[in-house]
Amino acid sequence: MNNEIQSAIDALIAQASQVILGKDRVIRLAISTLLANGHLLITDKPGVGKTTLANVLARLFGLNFKRIQFTSDLLPADITGVTIFDQETAAFTFHPGPIFTQLVLADEINRATPKCQSALLEAMEERQVTIDRKTRPLPRPFFVIATRNPTEQTGTFSLPDSQLDRFMLGISLGYPDREAERNMLKNPDPRQKLSSLRPVFSSESLALAQTSVAQVTVSNKLLDYLQAIIAYTRHDPAFRSGYSPRAGMSLLEATKAWAVVHGRNHVLPEDLQTIIPYSVHHLSAREPSTKLESLILENVSIP
Repeated sequence: MNNEIQSAIDALIAQASQVILGKDRVIRLAISTLLANGHLLITDKPGVGKTTLANVLARLFGLNFKRIQFTSDLLPADITGVTIFDQETAAFTFHPGPIFTQLVLADEINRATPKCQSALLEAMEERQVTIDRKTRPLPRPFFVIATRNPTEQTGTFSLPDSQLDRFMLGISLGYPDREAERNMLKNPDPRQKLSSLRPVFSSESLALAQTSVAQVTVSNKLLDYLQAIIAYTRHDPAFRSGYSPRAGMSLLEATKAWAVVHGRNHVLPEDLQTIIPYSVHHLSAREPSTKLESLILENVSIP
């Protein structure tokens, strides 16, 4: 593990914790997702800090940031961009949408229609968008952080499995503990702290950190354990839809990144067990996610 990378990760966690109070694990999971080059889904009630977390990560990672407010009248072109005829040049000119940035916040993604949500599918998987039969690459790195309101709230649409499968991890912030909430009440405006944040990572150091994730050692026994988990989700009737091959690879990459965030260049079974609940969280299933994670951990033993 490169000492400079570890120092940057520790500094990032420390600064993020000054804004997102009392949520150390959530911050580490979000950092792991970005280091693993994945996308993050945050599901929670309004007002608990979902948007603030996205802003904090963009600032500390030094990424270009744009926010898309998803609403029922949003159109796919509002996300990807549009080609307009320019009378002065007598030619069609492409005007890129807000998706052409390094970190895009899809705020309240499930308030938009499924047609509009699908505008993100190609971008999230292939890091490109195709408009008017022309494919345009997106900036690198490219991350999507989406926030989602609970489905029982009015004015929401369910996310299809194809959309959920493109998110590496799904997290929830929840309410703060008593001490954290007291600090919030004493300093009620997080924008003041946000404005004081400075990038901890450069584009070069972020690329180096992502490379270190790819170089993390995974033993054959750990891979056996992972494959046993994947197989279990596909055959147990509690799961309506088990892990896809893409979900299995995402789980492994997130686990490797979790090891890096904790200063290790190898993966432990405990790393995988820590990540499982946040991957299971957004799988379609017949049972609550808390029951599903318990089923996995109780029925799939470490080789």
